[in-house]
Amino acid sequence: MEVITPALRLFRSILRIRRVEEALAERYAEQEMRCPMHLCIGQEAIAVGVCETLKTSDRVFSNHRAHGHYLAKGGDLNAMVAEIYGRATGCCGGRGGSMHLIDLGAGFMGATPIVGGTIPLAVGAAWSASLLDKNYVTVVFFGDGCFEEGVMHESLNFAALHKLPIVFVCENNDFSVYTRLDERQPDRPIYRLARAHGMAAYSGNGNNVEEVLSLSTEAINAARQGLGPQFLEFHTYRWREHCGPNFDDELAYRSMDEIEAGKHACPLVDYEKKLKQKDKQFADNVETFEAEINEEILAAFEYALSSEKPSVLDAERKIYV
Repeated sequence: MEVITPALRLFRSILRIRRVEEALAERYAEQEMRCPMHLCIGQEAIAVGVCETLKTSDRVFSNHRAHGHYLAKGGDLNAMVAEIYGRATGCCGGRGGSMHLIDLGAGFMGATPIVGGTIPLAVGAAWSASLLDKNYVTVVFFGDGCFEEGVMHESLNFAALHKLPIVFVCENNDFSVYTRLDERQPDRPIYRLARAHGMAAYSGNGNNVEEVLSLSTEAINAARQGLGPQFLEFHTYRWREHCGPNFDDELAYRSMDEIEAGKHACPLVDYEKKLKQKDKQFADNVETFEAEINEEILAAFEYALSSEKPSVLDAERKIYV
């Protein structure tokens, strides 16, 4: 396809992640994907805005809600879908499923479901870059619940002490499963805790991809220039249930008014409106993107379902301890 503008590239990336997640949700009921799955619908702009500034050589670590981070960093869609289906062609050989994605060639170092589990790993990668004088930046994505884990604070302290080239990205969607932030933590902005550890820290609207991109560009450049760790807190909203493809509105842990307000702040629709005002040909681009993305998604599912399942012998491979 023709070279597209940076704005269209951002939009297409958000759209692609949204359509992939919707396709996974639609097919999950077929009972072929036998792993838990955490969708990032409503939160796509953070992954896209942050990863847009990164180089392939930069390293990204993620958490249980990893699909958007993986795709935005350049992870292979075929390998991701195959992994979720538990196939041998998956990015972890079908061993890990949705919450254990990896693509070293794209600089996506891995995701784990343990709350805060990848944060010290990311700090270790950044420390390695510092010790070996490698010019790459490490980014780690995590949720607001990580601030209830000791390793979060230990990692911030270590990164600040050694002025490591790392960017901490907190996706604050206000919930840890079904429990609201103000029921779990005192009333204070999360980013100020990071600032208290001795690093630059900022907060922004995670549903505005341009704002995410602007803050991320500054933070990543600062980390790359040796100015030490950076911290970004982005406020966003999770549309669907904590774990699974469905909506859980009937549980009433959040009001219908709140849910509607969260969806109204949709990062995809919001950006589409902005671009329509600037570009009369935008609708044609959207139609092209939709067709291309749909074709890519169908091919990925076909690839996964036609791939071999792991054999018994595979269980003995890639075991290091």
